[in-house]
Amino acid sequence: MTTEITSRVAGSRRHNARTSESPRTDAWNHTDILDLDDFTREEIDTVLELADRMREILDRRIARVPALRGFTVVNLFYEPSTRTRASFELAGKVLGADVLSLSASTSSVQKGESLIDTVRTMRAMRADAIVIRHAMAGAPYLAAKHTDASIINAGDGAHAHPTQALLDLYTMRRHVGELAGKRVVMVGDIAHSRVARSDLWGLAAVGAEVVVCGPPTLLPRGLRAGDRPAHAESALPPVTIETDADRAIAGADVVMALRLQSERQEGGLLPSLHEYAQHYQVTAERLARAQPNHLLMHPGPKNEGIEISGAVAKGSHSIIEEQVTNGVAVRMALLYLLSGGKELPGEAAPAREEARR
Repeated sequence: MTTEITSRVAGSRRHNARTSESPRTDAWNHTDILDLDDFTREEIDTVLELADRMREILDRRIARVPALRGFTVVNLFYEPSTRTRASFELAGKVLGADVLSLSASTSSVQKGESLIDTVRTMRAMRADAIVIRHAMAGAPYLAAKHTDASIINAGDGAHAHPTQALLDLYTMRRHVGELAGKRVVMVGDIAHSRVARSDLWGLAAVGAEVVVCGPPTLLPRGLRAGDRPAHAESALPPVTIETDADRAIAGADVVMALRLQSERQEGGLLPSLHEYAQHYQVTAERLARAQPNHLLMHPGPKNEGIEISGAVAKGSHSIIEEQVTNGVAVRMALLYLLSGGKELPGEAAPAREEARR
């Protein structure tokens, strides 16, 4: 099965090599990245195609280019983070940007400084882009209203995580190619997952068939047609809802397990973690119902033995670690686009080599 997955990746790379020759940077219209609900299909394609170029840079023996020299990125994290924070730091440094990382516990937030004051201070220090993770939904939107620096939402409460969704789309596309019509199943705590919400918008934009599965207490309002408000444009995109994990996974091209947050069990939304694992844990037995060449994903951090079994998390269908690598490439692409870059990294290299001859 590992050979089959490798073969699919090789075929996808050949496809992406053709489409990434001239990524359509002219289709890009964003100065901030707050969520994917305002991204067009063309803009998503622009990010994913440029991420192919960034993967090429990451795969070099010395992964460094000066594309963002003179560009300053500030990582402002009010919540703990490993993957996202490190990913943005590495993305900026690979492209030659100046990167400064701050956490709320070691900043003037502890002295009562507001988010608005903090982002204004960072802009006064000539920050060009500010990456924000915050426990409160909407915090990056507030920041964007009070600075002309580009704001990137690295996760706000249970609302959105757009860069994670883009790396998920990129990882899927590298393996299966065109996502239109592919069955993508998300299993777990949908209601409190900012990853799920952004993934829904991204998958809907590219035409995937999306199925969400979880206990009724962990499914958000707005998914069912009858729950949608009159201003439907602000509701979540239409999906198939399933509360039986076996039925949901049947025929899936991609299965994504979502982290079950322990506080949900404490809040009375679940009888017990054991019962949740019994009915919704992604196991080898359940994955046997998916397509033979299915992909297994997880945004991390994962609770093995609860939402996903350790065996399948490390199995031949799992591309969880690849998601982490691709996260750097996608965030490199986003920083590059926000910087207003026109000449793609390495694009002028052949001309320079020819001149040397």
